Amino acid sequence: MSGSHTGHRLYRPGDSPVHRLPPQCKLVALVGFVLATVSTPRETYWAFGAYTALLVAVAAIARIPAGFVLRRMLVETPFVAFALLLPFVASGPTVDVLGLAVSHDGLLGAWNVLIKGTLGVVAGVLLAATTELRELLIGLQKLRMPPLLVQIMSFMLRYAGVITAEMGRMRIARESRGFVARDLRQAPAVAKSAGALFIRSYERGERVHLAMLSRGYTGTMPVILDARAGGAQWAVAAILPVAAGSVWAAALFG
Repeated sequence: MSGSHTGHRLYRPGDSPVHRLPPQCKLVALVGFVLATVSTPRETYWAFGAYTALLVAVAAIARIPAGFVLRRMLVETPFVAFALLLPFVASGPTVDVLGLAVSHDGLLGAWNVLIKGTLGVVAGVLLAATTELRELLIGLQKLRMPPLLVQIMSFMLRYAGVITAEMGRMRIARESRGFVARDLRQAPAVAKSAGALFIRSYERGERVHLAMLSRGYTGTMPVILDARAGGAQWAVAAILPVAAGSVWAAALFG
């Protein structure tokens, strides 16, 4: 169980300047960059090229390979599919693209979704690649997120691997008894397994809570790592959102 929460597949260990920044600094930088990106007019194409250059620079400083980032951008697939449909379902004036009449507003909308979504996903991937999950939670705590929410996320991450392993054991037990999910006729058995998993998870949660109370839990968790941020670190983290804000201002008022 200890290995289920010490790391995650998005994290890439390293000792770059980006890795060493306190998590709260990186979270604020990410939010600032995303806000600048999503509020940029979609017709200012050069601005999105500048945002892309900023992310490429961050990836280079953090020594994150392009292949690592590209493989983890598959989460964007539903948004890509939605964007590709927009030119064909949107109304308004049409233009010819490769012999197809598509909506001009739909094309702009597709571009808007694709570029802003992609930049946001890449920024999130870079954050996850340079920050461990536990550090992200500590960063949220430093940014004054309600402690209860931080604790809920902490337990969710800690015991996700435990629940996944329980699901695997239940699947093996079903298959060892000859169960094969071929069609909807096997749905009742799968539903019963899901119900049993919920009950086991609920009971496990009660046992964990009672164990915590017996060890003096009063509603707050002890701070394991005190991730303090100095003025110099805040200044380094501010480079990305300040640069993005400058691009946004130039695109909006230039």
